[in-house]
Amino acid sequence: MAVKEVNYKGKKFPISYILNGNGNKSILFLHGWGSNKEIMQGSFKTYLKDFKHIYIDMPGFGQSVNEDSILTTADYANIIKEFLKELNIKPTIIAGHSFGGKVATLLNPDNLVLLSSAGVLMPKPFSIRAKIAIFKLLKPLGISKLRRVFVANDAKEMNSAMYETFKNVVDEDFEDNFKNYSGKALLFWGKEDTATPLWTGEKIESLIKDSKLFPLDGDHFFFVKNSNFITETIENEIKG
Repeated sequence: MAVKEVNYKGKKFPISYILNGNGNKSILFLHGWGSNKEIMQGSFKTYLKDFKHIYIDMPGFGQSVNEDSILTTADYANIIKEFLKELNIKPTIIAGHSFGGKVATLLNPDNLVLLSSAGVLMPKPFSIRAKIAIFKLLKPLGISKLRRVFVANDAKEMNSAMYETFKNVVDEDFEDNFKNYSGKALLFWGKEDTATPLWTGEKIESLIKDSKLFPLDGDHFFFVKNSNFITETIENEIKG
């Protein structure tokens, strides 16, 4: 493991990363919200032996600390761009899981691999809408201790900057971004995924002109048990 410090908008972001392999081609793996590089590395490190693998912790996750910067998805993409410049690497493929799929799409690689990517808005259940309404009513009263009761599970352990970042990115409509992507995309999805259901993958496939969707057994982290199929498909579908 190593750390590369990236300067962005006058601030320094330490990016923790792992490099594996010595291939002429390279693949960058971007984890999902609340996850880390080790989950991605554990799933894919023994595959794609012709590729150099780059696993990173995005700011605020794993060992890449973010204490006070409120970010957007575009900020994440720009920070990763600066990181890749520092390493002098242009990935042949960028693979992103969940939130990482949105960041990967903004990086606009020639070859994109989406693993149950976020980015298609889903209607909120009544229970969630009710909690949001109640929290907004109580917020002016200064009842800050109730925050943990009302925030999403993905946000409970965050510092204030990352909680504000979470609010920036959680309900983004990325359909235009998918539609504007012009490279080759391979989409892999968990059939039992409830965080980003299979129908959202079908929607993204309809938006990206050169794309193929592969539904696989499993939930939001389906790729852990399907890494062999995923990597074999990447090798067969993406040449050069």
